[in-house]
Amino acid sequence: MPVKIRLQRKGRTKRPFYHIVIADSRSGREGRFIEKIGIYNPLTSPATIEIDREKAYDWLIKGAQPTDTVRAILRFKGVMYRKHLMLGVQKGAITIEQADEKYLNWTTEKEAKIAARVAKTDEEQRAFHARVAGADIVPVPKVKPQAVVVEAAVEAAVETAAETTEEVVAAVEEEAVETAVETAEEAVAAVEEETQEAPAAEETTEEGAAEV
Repeated sequence: MPVKIRLQRKGRTKRPFYHIVIADSRSGREGRFIEKIGIYNPLTSPATIEIDREKAYDWLIKGAQPTDTVRAILRFKGVMYRKHLMLGVQKGAITIEQADEKYLNWTTEKEAKIAARVAKTDEEQRAFHARVAGADIVPVPKVKPQAVVVEAAVEAAVETAAETTEEVVAAVEEEAVETAVETAEEAVAAVEEETQEAPAAEETTEEGAAEV
């Protein structure tokens, strides 16, 4: 007899939940089943999954074929992982003690993640209800987008560069003016010195002519 592990729909319109059942593949969706091994409610956040892992594993070993959705559920709950470990034990790759230890560690870590997710969802719901009720809530500080931060940094760098350029230009202009003034003063002094030396030379020439 071909046996399936599948979902059996329950609940009202648009509010479904499902029983995970072992059933003859020839029976209808709402027909008779051999055994119920769990429930699945996709409307909660996260989805509620309760399943007897031992019974699900036993039926897998007996050859029952899960549907795609049930296979995903069994994988999520670690039943498929346990089957994989037992195949390793049968092939001699690992011992039964190692397989049990790996399976226990995996389920412990998985349950911890699920519990953390449930706690986070509950906290978000409480915060939402508090906001709806108008209770005082400490506002969450807004994180400035990185793009804005980068843009502000670029603007600050451009402003700094512009200020530095203006300072350099002003310093160069001031130095050029000082150099021009000094050059003009030196030229004036040289002209005055030449002017003073010319009359002296003329007097010396006249004195020489008189002596002759």
